[in-house]
Amino acid sequence: MTSSTAKLTHVDESQQPRMVDVGAKPVTHRVAQARARVTFPADVAQALRDAGHVTRKGAVITVAQIAGVMGAKATPQLIPLCHPLAIDRCDVVIRMEGDDALIDCTVSCRGSTGVEMEALTGASVAALTIYDMCKALSHDIVIGDIRLIGKSGGKHDFTATESA
Repeated sequence: MTSSTAKLTHVDESQQPRMVDVGAKPVTHRVAQARARVTFPADVAQALRDAGHVTRKGAVITVAQIAGVMGAKATPQLIPLCHPLAIDRCDVVIRMEGDDALIDCTVSCRGSTGVEMEALTGASVAALTIYDMCKALSHDIVIGDIRLIGKSGGKHDFTATESA
């Protein structure tokens, strides 16, 4: 399906919001991975490295990983038309790449709808947690590039292109 033939699924015929009926869709193993990037000013990134990524609020990466899992599990409470899902797995991996923290959130379940929103929410909440734990060092921290990296198990699999 191309963007020119895509149809919005969360609106009815009269363009009113609705939750998609997934009752007739097959239950399959579904996986989604999302990524967020947190960019620190160079001096803040160096201070974090020197401190072992610990601030007065605690271990930044560890707390952000836990927050990412909590965010993925809370997705239907945050995004109005998302279905509640029994998540089988949620892994949040955070690695430093220069002055950036790259957050990868991978979520899987057996269900009749995908886990893209759970992966995106998990990565986003982890990024917000990093900002919160580091904002005393600088307000010039930038959260960006939140995107779906890939998904499988549904009607259409997806893998992001590097340039996107």
